[in-house]
Formats: sequence, C-alpha cells, structure tokens
Amino acid sequence: MADLFVVSSAEHFKALGHPLRQRLLFALGQEAATISQLATMLGTAKGNVAHHLGVLRDAGMVQPAGTRQVRGGTEQYYQRAARKFDFVGEGARANNTVTLQAVGAELLTADDDPMVILRNIRLTREQVAELSDHLRQIVDGLTDAGPGESRYGVLVSVYRPRQV
Repeated sequence: MADLFVVSSAEHFKALGHPLRQRLLFALGQEAATISQLATMLGTAKGNVAHHLGVLRDAGMVQPAGTRQVRGGTEQYYQRAARKFDFVGEGARANNTVTLQAVGAELLTADDDPMVILRNIRLTREQVAELSDHLRQIVDGLTDAGPGESRYGVLVSVYRPRQV
C-alpha cells in the first residue's frame, strides 16, 4: 500500500461522488477485506458493495490484495491504494459534502457515543494557521494500533463560513 494517493482528476472525484464509496475507503482503513466482510461492516448488500468497490477499483483507489478459499469458491480481498488520500483541485470542495454525508452515516451506526464538537469562534489568520498546523500534526502523528484493535474515524476541519 502506498503512503499517499493524490485525488485530483475528474475521474477520482466522480468515483468518490457516492457516500458508500467513501465509507468503503473508511472501512478498508489499514487492512484488506472481502466483499462479504465489507457488506457486513457497512450493513448493505454484497451486490451493492461489489458495484461501488468496482468504481473505486477502476479509479485506482482500491486494489486486489489476495484471495481466500471459501465453500464453493474464492473470495477476493481488497485494500486501499494508499494509507492517506490528499484532495486537490477543483473537485476537492464539492467532495467535502459527500465526505460529510459518509461521516454522518458512520455516526448513525457508531458503536459508542461519538465525540462531535462544533464551535464557532472569531480568530485571526495567524491563529487559524497555528490551529490548522497543530491539528494536522496531531492527526498525522497518530500511529495505527494494529489489526486487533477497533477502527475509529477522525474528522478534523477548520473552515470560515461565508461572510454576510
């Protein structure tokens, strides 16, 4: 698995245009999974997962990662193409809306009470830059605890609403 995948083309953003595709990338996280495993994790039909996984595969965001023998056949494992996805270009802003829809769906099915904090505060540009750098360092500095541990989503955003 590569360290970074730069999402920049229209094909990439189109592939991420459905919340389930984003949730598939969340679910794959650091380890490979089969269509059956993903369908169970996300509470949806295997055919639905297979279709959306195919779109991500065609865009190069997901790749095959081995097989396993099961009764009557072989199941394909899939993994993310990279550990981290960086969104750049014209489609990045529109992608945020779909990402937030996907996170909202994740929050609805979360095992524990998720921590969500939304605060509006007046800041200087310097404070915004310092806050953004600090949050980026915290998230980038997190180390994956390994396959035996629970998966958590971390969403961090600093934004300035449209001024009236």
